[in-house]
Amino acid sequence: MELNLPDKRYYSIGELAKAFDVNASLLRFWEKEFDIIKPRKNAKGNRMFTPQDVQNLQLIYHLVKERGFTLDGAKEHMKKNAKDIMDNFEIIQKLEGIKATLLSIKNEL
Repeated sequence: MELNLPDKRYYSIGELAKAFDVNASLLRFWEKEFDIIKPRKNAKGNRMFTPQDVQNLQLIYHLVKERGFTLDGAKEHMKKNAKDIMDNFEIIQKLEGIKATLLSIKNEL
């Protein structure tokens, strides 16, 4: 999944919900379920997600939405193979970027 987010230090939950095409409530739920998501809160109590949080959300989205894991299954899979999952996920992201580039070149021909 390719996210079109500007390069920022913090992202609001609304920006991420729009980028992932999910409800903000789902992101809040995942925050409760997965320990790796720890957004900061500003003085008003709004969640501010770091780029690391965004990467973790992408991993959770990939496991749950794209690969069909249950939440418990995704948690277990992440605990057992954390390094392998991140390596594979980074490779998948790079390949999707290459695919998007090639498709744009093809459309220009």
